[in-house]
Amino acid sequence: MTPPSSQTKADRPLLALAFRLGGIAGFALMAALIKLAAESGVHIVELIFWRQLVSLPILLGWALLTDGLMQLATKRPKAHAVRAAYGIVGMVLNFGGVILLPLAEATTLGFTAPIFAVLLSIVLLKESVGIWRWSAVIAGFIGIVIIAQPGSGAIPLTGALVALGGAFMIALISIQIRDLSRTDSPLVIVFWFSLATVVTLLVPVLVLFEPHSTREWLLLLGIGLAGTVGQVLITMALRFGQVSSVIMMDYSSIIWATLYGWLFFAMLPTSALWIGAPVVILSGLVITWRERVVAGRLPVERQGRAGT
Repeated sequence: MTPPSSQTKADRPLLALAFRLGGIAGFALMAALIKLAAESGVHIVELIFWRQLVSLPILLGWALLTDGLMQLATKRPKAHAVRAAYGIVGMVLNFGGVILLPLAEATTLGFTAPIFAVLLSIVLLKESVGIWRWSAVIAGFIGIVIIAQPGSGAIPLTGALVALGGAFMIALISIQIRDLSRTDSPLVIVFWFSLATVVTLLVPVLVLFEPHSTREWLLLLGIGLAGTVGQVLITMALRFGQVSSVIMMDYSSIIWATLYGWLFFAMLPTSALWIGAPVVILSGLVITWRERVVAGRLPVERQGRAGT
């Protein structure tokens, strides 16, 4: 994987932040609809399949109305295959976290993506990480412990682990999309991911398929529409801005999760969440701030310092 450059001529930070904010709103609505559909008995494999299948005609129509289907061609099929593999695993974990946990808790555990991004930057990008970011990582994991309350039974441990796995995949996918965005447009990236997911899950869906009510079909349609809008906007944000900068917009999802949790499920966040969430969010903000400071330095200085 090619490390993304710290700044490119295509970067437009404010536009990237706006795209990310809109994308997060779309994903928050999708999460609420996923939980409603799962409670109605729709299997998670079906949820993922129909979420992606609904997006394909939208993406194809978009391509036809703009520069034609030829714009969907790519010279990096292997990179898209890797992105699709990551994406399918990430969707299973993120959908699973939403199904197994209250919306607010699942959303907050998803905020650990910047923490995992720091760890991945060490392994994949060979970055030097010092006291600021290491402290934020440790604080973030303390926040996770406060929210999860291991051994108390406050929230399902399995659900917490699944949600954390989803956050890890978000961090990994963000770095990979940033690399793909150097050569391919957001439309191309989203299209090939959707197509690969549909093809991969077609046989399992045929085996698991059961008749659905009108309400369930409407939920599946809503999941596909909200998810497509969210995914396109998220991908566009990573095209126009740095991962470490745009990811801070993810914290707006706690507002939507709390609202939807109250409206649809009559559930409000626990007291532990109100204590742990600020710790997790603060750690993410510190990581974001520090990475922007590091990104603003000259390459020579960045390589020569170990105390960032």
